[in-house]
Amino acid sequence: MKTAVWLPAFLLLYLFTFCNQMKPPDNKGLRIREVIDTIGFAHLDWQMDSVVSRINSQFKNELEEVNQDSSLFWKAAICPHDDYTYASWLYPAVLKNVKSKTLIIFGVAHKAALFHLNNRIVFDSFDAWKGPYGDVRVSPLRDQIIEKLPKDLFVVHDSMQMVEHSVESMIPFLQEQNPNVEVISILVPFMSLSKMDTISLQLANAIHSLAKAQSLNWGRDFSILITTDAVHYGDEDWSGLDLAPFGTDSPGTQKALEKEKRIIESCFTGELTSEKANLFFKTTVNEDNFKEYKRTWCGRYSVPLGLKVAGNLQKLQKTKSLNGVPLGYQTTIDHPELPVKDLGMGKTAIATNRHWVGFTAVGFN
Repeated sequence: MKTAVWLPAFLLLYLFTFCNQMKPPDNKGLRIREVIDTIGFAHLDWQMDSVVSRINSQFKNELEEVNQDSSLFWKAAICPHDDYTYASWLYPAVLKNVKSKTLIIFGVAHKAALFHLNNRIVFDSFDAWKGPYGDVRVSPLRDQIIEKLPKDLFVVHDSMQMVEHSVESMIPFLQEQNPNVEVISILVPFMSLSKMDTISLQLANAIHSLAKAQSLNWGRDFSILITTDAVHYGDEDWSGLDLAPFGTDSPGTQKALEKEKRIIESCFTGELTSEKANLFFKTTVNEDNFKEYKRTWCGRYSVPLGLKVAGNLQKLQKTKSLNGVPLGYQTTIDHPELPVKDLGMGKTAIATNRHWVGFTAVGFN
């Protein structure tokens, strides 16, 4: 009697185990960071397929004009994070030559004040990030980097990471061109210049040590991504603030754009130096109170820290200085929008001469 019962049970157990082994692996049990902005960014595979196709068609000339040789690998890059309908072609323009499997992404911490975060970089503890083509794994390098950092220089804060949209903006483009991409999200809240110097050196040391131990090539195995939108300009719908020091008429807008051009030329073009990172900080942040801005770039902390990490890493690896190559600058009002409404996407902010945002894309090799 026991044998008669035991044999079918054994067979059932065998079949159950065999069938489970035949199933593709899933991510059950993993902690997934969900998408926060499903309006400005694509979060479904068919949406992303359409976005890429439309960008390649509508902005073919712009992409061809700034096209870099396919053999070029950016070691570091600056990419916008505005709505796809606005920033459109600048995403693939710079990300096309970001070919590493592992991306260390320095993001903005827009809501850092709500969590009283400053002078420490912010990691997450998620296992993966939701992407349009499936979950994007977090690189194991994240936890290895954390282990090498002094405890007072960072915080693991999932709540901050969950409400921040800047890092997730690039993930669909990165995943579309490399399904095996892995990410490390590092948000940069309010931070003094002296603290940036300390953190950037420690972080570069950690990355250099791990890369050397694991024979990882910078530019091919891992790269640094920095995200920022440029100036936020105008006197309408900015929470009651007047962000138009030159006015909102045509001459005023032109003056604002000329200043943007000077920032890009003086801080991001040619040889990357610590002085250029410092200049960007001093141009955008009030030196007397690092929590106040002078120029409304939302990446006024992520950009200089990311550039300093890249510069320090270059020195540790004893390679030639990185060279900055600006690929483009545009605003939300100076070019045709990418049509996305029929894809269930849209805009998260208005775009007028009284309310506009700039963005740039820069590669470093």
